[in-house]
Amino acid sequence: MGVNYSRFFILAIEMTETVISAQSLWSLISDCRPERGNVAWWRMTAGISVTFLGTGTSVGVPVIGCDCDVCASTDPRNRRTRSSVVVRHGNTTVLVDTGPDLREQALREGLRSVDAVIYTHAHLDHVVGFDELRAFCWRRPGGLPLHATANCMGTLRTMFGWAFDAVNAKNGGYVRPEPQVIEGALEIAGLKAVPLPVEHAAVETIGLMFGDGNARLAYLPDVKRIPVATAEMLRGVDVLIVDALRESDHPTHFTTAEALDLARACGARQTWLTHLGHENDHATLAATLPEGVDVAYDGLTIDVVRG
Repeated sequence: MGVNYSRFFILAIEMTETVISAQSLWSLISDCRPERGNVAWWRMTAGISVTFLGTGTSVGVPVIGCDCDVCASTDPRNRRTRSSVVVRHGNTTVLVDTGPDLREQALREGLRSVDAVIYTHAHLDHVVGFDELRAFCWRRPGGLPLHATANCMGTLRTMFGWAFDAVNAKNGGYVRPEPQVIEGALEIAGLKAVPLPVEHAAVETIGLMFGDGNARLAYLPDVKRIPVATAEMLRGVDVLIVDALRESDHPTHFTTAEALDLARACGARQTWLTHLGHENDHATLAATLPEGVDVAYDGLTIDVVRG
């Protein structure tokens, strides 16, 4: 299992007893990000990696006006922006969902370009950052492929109709979407993405199974029930990222226990909990979890390796 390679650089500096300023260290790490062209240094592998841009629920953490221990925490892992991930495979970068914190997340992670966007569903905390995609469109000659179910694409067209207007295609300063309705498995430069239908409130929602013919990554950020067909596709998955809102029941999201039940049922080698509310203190929750299950946090990068 891989982790954020900033730790690799810090360890290397400690081992060589090199004195380096924080600014120089950040410059070194930033220059090794794939967007800077140094994929080999940052990734260390040609397989799949995933970066958690956000791991929070729809209101984020801290919650406005809340003084609970988690919202007041100084542990950076308890600061959760709205849930989203970036999946990388070689030189290909796929963004999953565009929440309201996308600008902050992209700046924090040095995300400068994406090759495609895939949407899981049309709830506001997953789509309302749509306009931030224009910065990625400035750095590409054509449009930006957007993959979504028919219902989700319809919502995007309604909310951001100006972007889908033919006249907009001539304006290089705006989002230039290439809408592609999901009707089955996708392949983006060798990275396969299979839609995983799930039940979540009243809106059509999918998770995603990413694979490269070697390892498999399942991403289910918003889910309450798993259809039988989806459960079958999840069997033996290498890495499972799953909704785990809180310990107590919720009508549209998995509880911690429900997330753990899914992890056991599908036999996931490694499970990461996401879409976390302020009921969850990172360290406290992590200490209660079984082997092979951990709590994701904003900025975490992992490599997806076959077990």
